[in-house]
Formats: sequence, structure tokens, C-alpha cells
Amino acid sequence: MPAESTVVFGVASDVDLMDRWLPQGLSVHDSGPGTIEADGSLVPGNGKHEGLFRASEEQLRVEWGGRDHPDYSGWLQVSDSAAGTSEVTVHISLLDEAESGARAEEVRELLDRSLDQLADEVQRRVSDAG
Repeated sequence: MPAESTVVFGVASDVDLMDRWLPQGLSVHDSGPGTIEADGSLVPGNGKHEGLFRASEEQLRVEWGGRDHPDYSGWLQVSDSAAGTSEVTVHISLLDEAESGARAEEVRELLDRSLDQLADEVQRRVSDAG
């Protein structure tokens, strides 16, 4: 990522910015302390779904999970890298889906695209600040 870890974490943990970098077809909204609502074509079922959300500034880590879809959870961790850059590690657990095959490849592509969009959003933050 094109910025220090605290900047990347600031963007990644801001629920109001997530729709700018999460996959198209997934929209999240703050719904109170420790919870978010998710909807869109990538969310199983109809309507909005409540999810759990936690951001730890001390750990530079964001964690989430589906309250009504307990087979889905994940985390994003930011760490410093060389010369003012940082690395992002993401783990997604989809217990009801196969780890290989066409759907798994689609999930990996969505994740790669999202990380690229997160990097773009971080770059905008850095450019606007400087």
C-alpha cells in the first residue's frame, strides 16, 4: 500500500469509506456500536443483513462476521513495510463454500480488485493531505 500503516488502517476501518473499495455488489453501513448492515447482490438472501464489526487501532486490525451468516467472517491486518509503505493481509472464512473451483477463483478476483481499490483510496487520502 502506498502509505504508512496508520493511514491505510484509517481508510480500511472507516465504514463510511468502505463502499469506495469493497467489491461492487456489496454495500455496508454503520448500524451501531460493533455492528454493520450489509446488502447487495453479493450478500446471500434478500434484504439487509446484520454483521459484527470491530476495528482495533492498537493492532491495526479490522474484523467482521455475519451475525445471521455465522459461516462468514474475516479480518484485515495492516503492517508497516519499507520506506513509508505498508502491507495488508486479509483472511476470509467462507465455511459453506469450496476452497477451489470457479467460485473460489471469483472470490479471489473480488478480493484482488478490492485491495487495488483500497490502494487507490489510500493514495487519494495521501494526495489530499499533501
